[in-house]
Amino acid sequence: MAGTAFDDMRGTFERRVSSVVWASVSTQDTRGRLRARILHPVWEFPGGRPQGWIATGRQSLKARHLAGNPYVSVAYWTPDREHVIADCRTEWAEDPAEKQRVWALFGSKPEPYGYDLHMFWKSAEDPTYGALKLSPWRVEMWSIGALAAGEGAQVWQA
Repeated sequence: MAGTAFDDMRGTFERRVSSVVWASVSTQDTRGRLRARILHPVWEFPGGRPQGWIATGRQSLKARHLAGNPYVSVAYWTPDREHVIADCRTEWAEDPAEKQRVWALFGSKPEPYGYDLHMFWKSAEDPTYGALKLSPWRVEMWSIGALAAGEGAQVWQA
């Protein structure tokens, strides 16, 4: 698995995550056990690097897990057996302007990849609304077809 420049992966990454939409996201609970849940990240690429966002409750079990260990693994699997795994450090957006920007980002993407956050919160100022940033330190992509053809996974590391 040789290292790959993210620019070489970006188009495939975007196609896969925006078509699958829902990802399995694993956290570590307060006893060190893994816990997976299905979440809906939206991705952007500041400076050409991947950065994801999850709109989620600030008082959730997930938030308690992240307080103890801010790392997550985000996994996508397409119906064509194509895979994306983004291993990320998380961080809550605290700045009201950034939370508003993330709110607008979700609404700017075509459905079903984007969606209206009003389904869950009245506004970006709602104290229960959280914008959770995903900063990948590693992204791995592969497909069954590529593996069968003898091709390895594409791996990018920050």
